[in-house]
Amino acid sequence: MLHTGIEGIIGFVAHPARAGEIHGSLRFRETMMFESAELEHKIAKAEYDRVVPRLRADLLDTQFDIGQLGKFAVLILINGVEGSGRGQVVNQLNAWMDPRHILTYAFGEASDDEIERPYMWRFWRALPPKGKIGILFGNWYSEPIQGRALKQIKRADLDRQLRDINRFEMMLASGGDLILKFWFHLAKDQQKSRLDALSKSAKTRWRVSEADWRYLKRYDRYRDVSDHVLRTTSTGHSPWIVVAGADERYRTLTVGRTVLESMRKRLDLEAKGWTPPVTAAPLPPVTDAVDLISSLKLHQPMAKAQYDAELERLQGRLALLMRSAAAKNAR
Repeated sequence: MLHTGIEGIIGFVAHPARAGEIHGSLRFRETMMFESAELEHKIAKAEYDRVVPRLRADLLDTQFDIGQLGKFAVLILINGVEGSGRGQVVNQLNAWMDPRHILTYAFGEASDDEIERPYMWRFWRALPPKGKIGILFGNWYSEPIQGRALKQIKRADLDRQLRDINRFEMMLASGGDLILKFWFHLAKDQQKSRLDALSKSAKTRWRVSEADWRYLKRYDRYRDVSDHVLRTTSTGHSPWIVVAGADERYRTLTVGRTVLESMRKRLDLEAKGWTPPVTAAPLPPVTDAVDLISSLKLHQPMAKAQYDAELERLQGRLALLMRSAAAKNAR
C-alpha cells in the first residue's frame, strides 16, 4: 500500500516481461512510482494563509487530546530527495504544535558505541512514549538506501535489511504506535533548480553541501533504489505517503493535514473503545485539484508517415512470431 500526497493509493503490479523488454518495463514502473509527485502542485499564498490558522489550532487541540489520553504514540518518519524541503517541514510541525511534547531527532552516521550494538538500538532509544509525538529525520531507511545506491551493499543485503525493518515496524504498530512515513520527492530537474536557488542566496547557501551535489549526479541510481525500498516497505500498518516537494506551501500543508487527519482517526477509534492491533494512516486529504487522471493527455496525434512506419514494423514482428510458432508446431 503506497499513498501519495494527492491521489491516495498508487501501486503497480509487476508483470513478466521478455528478456529484451525487461529494462524498459522496469524503467516505466519506476517512473510511474513518483509520477504524481512530479506534477505541478502549487498552493497560492492567499489560500495558504487562509487555512493555516485553523489547521494549526486543530493540530494543537488534537496533540493535547493525544497527550491527555496517553494510550498511543505518534511516530513520524521523514525521508526523501535531498533539497525537497524535509527540514523546513519538520520545523513547521514543531512551530504549529507544542514542541515540548514533540521529540525530534536527526540521525547522522552511527557512532562507535552505536556500531557495537544492533542496528535498531539507537532508533529504539529515540522512540516516543505514549501520548507524545516523535519525528525521526535520517531514520532507519537512510543507511540501507545510501548503501545500495553507492553499491556498498548487495541487493540481497538490502532486502534482508528491509525485511528486518518491516518486522520492526509491525512490532511498533502492534504495540499501538501510529506510524506516518513521508517521502518527499523532487524530479531531477526540480532538484537541480532547488540546489541552484539555495546556493545563490547568501542566506541559504549553508544548506547545500558537496554531498548534495554528489547525490544529484547519482540521482537515477538513488531513485531506482528508493523505488524498490518504498514498494517493499509500504505496508498496511505503515504505508508510505509520497509528497511533492517542489512547492513549499503545498508540501507543508499536505503533511500538516495528513498528520491531523491521521491523529483524529486514531482518536475516534479510541473513543469507540476499539483499538485495532494494526492501525494504518488514512488516505491523505486532497490539497489541490491536480491528479494523474486530469493530467492525462488523451489526444495524442500521430503523423501519417510515423503511423505507416510503426504499423509496418509491428506487422513484420507479428508475422515473424506467427511463423516461428507455426514452425515449432510442425516439428
